[in-house]
Amino acid sequence: MFDLIIRSDRVVTPHGVGAHDIAIQGEKIAAVGAYGSLSPTEGGRLIDASGKIVIPGGIDPHVHCKWHVPNVDGTAGLSDPPDVVSRAALHGGTTTIIDFARWTHGNTIQGTIEKRDQDWIGQTYCDYAYHVMVEGALPPDIFGQIAETIQAGYPTIKIFTTDIRPSTRGRMVDFGDIWEVFKVLAAEGGMGVIHAEDNDIVMHMYDKLIREGRVAFENMAEVHNTLSEDLSFRRIIRLAEQVPGTALYMMHVSAATGTAAIREARAKRLPIYGESLHQYMLYTSEDYKRPNGQMYHTYPSLKSQQDQDALWAGTLDDTIHAIATDEICCSLATKTQGVRIDDTTGGNAAVEPRVSLMYTEMVEKRGYRLEKFVDLVSTNAAKVLGLYPRKGAIAAGSDADIVVLDPGLRRTLDAKELHETDYSPWEGREVAVWPSLTVLRGQIAVEDGAFHARPNGQYLPRKIDPSILNGGTKL
Repeated sequence: MFDLIIRSDRVVTPHGVGAHDIAIQGEKIAAVGAYGSLSPTEGGRLIDASGKIVIPGGIDPHVHCKWHVPNVDGTAGLSDPPDVVSRAALHGGTTTIIDFARWTHGNTIQGTIEKRDQDWIGQTYCDYAYHVMVEGALPPDIFGQIAETIQAGYPTIKIFTTDIRPSTRGRMVDFGDIWEVFKVLAAEGGMGVIHAEDNDIVMHMYDKLIREGRVAFENMAEVHNTLSEDLSFRRIIRLAEQVPGTALYMMHVSAATGTAAIREARAKRLPIYGESLHQYMLYTSEDYKRPNGQMYHTYPSLKSQQDQDALWAGTLDDTIHAIATDEICCSLATKTQGVRIDDTTGGNAAVEPRVSLMYTEMVEKRGYRLEKFVDLVSTNAAKVLGLYPRKGAIAAGSDADIVVLDPGLRRTLDAKELHETDYSPWEGREVAVWPSLTVLRGQIAVEDGAFHARPNGQYLPRKIDPSILNGGTKL
């Protein structure tokens, strides 16, 4: 009856932490029973994970595979493709990643998705989905396309409120067009996923610092600053408030000001959700001064210790709901090629250690409950972004995506032992656990460091639950 049984005295389920047997049949969890109560069928297997922590597969809701990376000489390259990133993800206990399909002018959204599929189908080891990105001045016919896209199972629409850098103008969507997008989102059950910085402030600070000769990347926090996050978060949330039913997922929250804006919106029962990155949770702008300090950077910039403290507080009061990576996997040479505020490469090679790092920082160092840790690295992203309960839960009927975290594998992170690229921004950090087993849809993907997965990751059509769109309840 059961192909695989995973048994442990610490299994994190939607009902809490307990001693359970998890029965897997095919790609699904068939049952969750009392410890020792279930047995595999003949030819099946029992894995005793007693003394270890069993969690649903991690979900990284913000990655960029095979992504445009500008070079300082005016050319451009691509970040590493899905096969590299998804392999690393599985080694680290992440079984689902969400990337982006970037619409550009002269194309249709359907064509954009079909082209993006060519990068992914048959070339990824873990399961995946896309946020659909729109940019620049939006043509009148795009709004109908967005409606069709949401109904087709792509409900999250990415919008920039800034061009980010002077050399990447054309990303920003103006507020009139954002208003029109929000009307579509509210009508069709979609969600805006927002990169929110105030473009006037950001571009003013680029001009100011370049004029003053303070162009070194160590000054990045002055450009992508807390005032910018404050103004843009509040403006975009206010706009959403004027279109009842608009739900927003605020990506890579980096500052106390953004955290406060989300908190205030949620106090008004608005469906606004916050994502931060583990870079922001563990590094500050002071780390830019370290050797190869570009390693720690992504956009928006790292901020102060006070901002970091606010992010941690936000994970505890229903303000920050998910911890992502903003993954851009590239070589150290590419990551550190830019040395100025206007040419530093964003993103990080970070998808592999995320789960273990967050366990260490949350559970071991800060005393978070296991349930809260799982919420932040898996379950909340599944709930908010339309994957739950297929993903993010150890429950009967859910996909059998299961990770065993082993305290006996405590280690110091070493880029040479990871599976992404030739550097890691987490080099030298100690983690209290490491996955000894990663199961994806019932198949053992990684066991004791040996990789067994095949490139048969599935695309995940999504529909956001009305309770998420309506807001008001704690996750």
